[in-house]
Amino acid sequence: HVYNFLASAGAKYGVGFWKPGSGIIHQIILENYAYPGVMLIGTDSHTPNGGGLGCICIGVGGADAVDVMAGIPWELKCPNVIGVKLTGTLSGWTSPKDVILKVAGILTVKGGTGAIVEYHGPGVDSISCTGMATICNMGAEIGATTSVFPFNHRMKTYLEKTGRGEIAALANENQDLLVPDSGCHYDQIIEINLSELKPHINGPFTPDLAHPVSDIGSVAEKNGWPLDVKVGLIGSCTNSSYEDMGRAASLAKQALDKGLKCKAQFTVTPGSEQIRATIERDGYAKLLRDVGGVVLANACGPCIGQWDRRDVKKGEKNTIVTSFNRNFTARNDANPATHAFVTSPEIVTALAIAGTLKFNPETDFLTAPNGEKFKLVPPTGDELPARDFDPGQDTYQHPPPDGSGLKVDVNPQSNRLQLLEPFDRWSGNDLEDLRVLIKVKGKCTTDHISAAGPWLKFRGHLDNISNNLLIGAVNIENDAVNKIRNLLTGEFGGVPDVARHYKKHNVSWVVVGDENYGEGSSREHAALEPRHLGGRAIIVKSFARIHGEYEIFLPLEAKRHLPIDFNSSVWSVNRNKLEETGPAPLKAVIKHSDGSSETIELNHTFNETQIEWFQAGSALNRMKALQK
Repeated sequence: HVYNFLASAGAKYGVGFWKPGSGIIHQIILENYAYPGVMLIGTDSHTPNGGGLGCICIGVGGADAVDVMAGIPWELKCPNVIGVKLTGTLSGWTSPKDVILKVAGILTVKGGTGAIVEYHGPGVDSISCTGMATICNMGAEIGATTSVFPFNHRMKTYLEKTGRGEIAALANENQDLLVPDSGCHYDQIIEINLSELKPHINGPFTPDLAHPVSDIGSVAEKNGWPLDVKVGLIGSCTNSSYEDMGRAASLAKQALDKGLKCKAQFTVTPGSEQIRATIERDGYAKLLRDVGGVVLANACGPCIGQWDRRDVKKGEKNTIVTSFNRNFTARNDANPATHAFVTSPEIVTALAIAGTLKFNPETDFLTAPNGEKFKLVPPTGDELPARDFDPGQDTYQHPPPDGSGLKVDVNPQSNRLQLLEPFDRWSGNDLEDLRVLIKVKGKCTTDHISAAGPWLKFRGHLDNISNNLLIGAVNIENDAVNKIRNLLTGEFGGVPDVARHYKKHNVSWVVVGDENYGEGSSREHAALEPRHLGGRAIIVKSFARIHGEYEIFLPLEAKRHLPIDFNSSVWSVNRNKLEETGPAPLKAVIKHSDGSSETIELNHTFNETQIEWFQAGSALNRMKALQK
């Protein structure tokens, strides 16, 4: 049903469709669409992958993408620019992934919010084009609007190898437009000497907890993290290039030559059909299988929770290492006790072979079956295939010249597809008598708000996927997950169940949260679900980039402690100032169960256009009204 819908919608509206098996869209864009100097927006936070080809690629919410497709101007607040000056040269065990792992440790998961990260300096030339894409891709983990590299000969070679020689020549002629201006100003500068940069591994539970690989064993022992590596996973949109696979395969060959296989389970996820076909042709896939690996489909796979993991029970404490970009709690395998670490494909492969976090491949020895002690030689791999890429199966559907007579195929019986019904317009009145659905304790990413894994199949069905609303969030009242008080009945229930009960009884509600609310991917669903189930405002200390820019609920920020009364707290929000432009504060009156009340100020950050969208109920509603 889903693929029929996508194929038919693409054909009707002139949109190219990459069929199942094509790969991860970010890799497909780098291979086919991206070029130096283009500005491109996409509906995923890892859209900035294209920065590896000198593009300004920005991840946005679906409503913003609709604006662009409809020819309506798209805008965002002008970002700051963080400069990362690279000196020295990458070598040995250090990889491009280590650059962003180091930057994430410096800036944290919110340090890049409201900024573009621009890499520059003499060290850039030692990084491959796909390596630059890896760095830009994982820039999403520091909250950056996007990341970008200056055009250089590594990009030129990649464009030529992927059949875009004319673009490479044109970019070369205009290189002065595609590099930082002389004497340009940065709002912040970070300097990294690549010659001194050591391999890193970040985690667990957050991608900004950075450790040198040489320290991770002792840090894990000190913190009680499991040392045994149960599974090593390489691939994802961040690290699935030909070079990544080649460097991992070079380590696999060394182990096999000594008679060793992986002690941990090992999975390989090619980023695209082109990568899969090429690593099969050139023998990399065989080496990775022979050392104990399983080559999975060309897809996001375990990185986004598409993993039917069976080697540990849910709740069993264990460690996995991945070359992915995120390691939030339960993201990969739905097990909150899994300690996930993100690192380079090379380090993942080495740790999968050794089977322990205590292994430092730069200094430590492995033992062959015959008792021989040996060290792994630093990984090597060609930047690009000597024999060009093998495109593999043709999985692209080009739209017909005229699709106006075609019908979009949506099966009314499908439990995975549901046509959206427009949200109601703002009445123009204040929000009165709002109940607090949940006050979330601590970190609340989009994985907490709209879990992935088994829920992915419902992404086209808003009502069904809304059954995962905030089921991963911790309720500050009882430190429980998915257990909140129903203020109408006094009983405790699951978050979506209580929300539906309120909606059925015409009770609107708010969510109260902490800092950097909404960090992560799947922001579209994380925003749509509360509104669908009767939510009218999200009240937090601060929002992650994008999440506060949906115009279907009221995103409000308070700069002080948010009071809460668990028994019968009722909030009322004065929205009349939404007639004004700019971030004029709103007032919220909190009525407590003892009869007292207090007033606090809340800031919104809508601009004039966003206020119009909010008043219409959504940007889609506003656009539809303008077309009449």
